Amino acid sequence: MGTLALPSLTGKGMEKLLWYLLAGTRGGYNRLRILDALESRPANAHQLAVELHLDYRTVCHHLDLLLGNHVLVNPRVEAYGSVYFLNPWLEGHPELLERIRVHVVRERSGKVSDEILAKRQVG
Repeated sequence: MGTLALPSLTGKGMEKLLWYLLAGTRGGYNRLRILDALESRPANAHQLAVELHLDYRTVCHHLDLLLGNHVLVNPRVEAYGSVYFLNPWLEGHPELLERIRVHVVRERSGKVSDEILAKRQVG
């Protein structure tokens, strides 16, 4: 397997893109949940759907969007059951995801938000 060629979207460009994808659009909350899960360990679409209690097609839609914007990497995109990873740049900047997470959770109300905050405090 060859080296993954990632676009040079880093720094402020990646930060703006993440704010848009996670805090500025519909579906951003579920994309944040997917990134939270992938922060813990790489997973495929089925594993994410089960873990997050989301429809498989919904998870695939969000994965495609995150992959297309280079937030995730997947060495075997077309392979069934292939595993997704966070972009290496993003892995090296966990404070950025945390800032966005805090903002999104504060913007939302209800049980699901409490669930994410509790998960972050425990993990």
